[in-house]
Amino acid sequence: MLDFHGKNQPQQEADRPARAREILAILSQTYPDAGTALRFETPFQLLVAAMLSAQTTDRQVNKITERLFKRYREPRDFARLNPEELAREIKGCGLYKNKSRNIIATSRILVEKYNSQVPRTLGELELLPGVGRKTANVVLNVAFGQPTLPVDTHVFRVSHRLGLARSKTPEKTEEELLAIIPEYARRAAHHQLIAHGRTICTARRPRCNACPVAHLCPGRENKKDPPQNGGNGN
Repeated sequence: MLDFHGKNQPQQEADRPARAREILAILSQTYPDAGTALRFETPFQLLVAAMLSAQTTDRQVNKITERLFKRYREPRDFARLNPEELAREIKGCGLYKNKSRNIIATSRILVEKYNSQVPRTLGELELLPGVGRKTANVVLNVAFGQPTLPVDTHVFRVSHRLGLARSKTPEKTEEELLAIIPEYARRAAHHQLIAHGRTICTARRPRCNACPVAHLCPGRENKKDPPQNGGNGN
């Protein structure tokens, strides 16, 4: 069975690690300063910001946390709140009522069980209310420098378009990426794939003619830039 670039399936599978290395080498040159857009000072503040970011842009989260972290900085500060109080503070983000309850519950667990420290293992983080695998991996990657590769919507979209993954879920996509991306490159790869998804390989208006890895993209022959109307696709 022929697939990408006229190659058969086994050959394509064998080529994926090499293609991944080549793609990431180019993306690292294209986005040398790629990093999280969330603003924070402590691992706990990053955890809160990451929890707020579900179905909300990083820009909006930063607006909320800019004032939020001036009033509440540590787990004990949030643990004292009731859900209605915190909900008023974070009303500008999606699902704010659920997030309020989860942030307070998580804060109380951190105070009572972890001496107000954010745990450094995936298993412990995932047990916290409102903390899924992506959020946990973001904290481990950004706050603690661990070689995790969180799969958000940008990483999922870009990795699939580039033929680096095929799975239908973020969890399985993460497994595929971890299998072909060396450990030393994973932290940076997460941010570089996000940067590429935000600037070039956007969801609705991918700018394939401006893409530095277009020659490595399986579907490049069928892709054309849509007419430009002044939007940036973000």
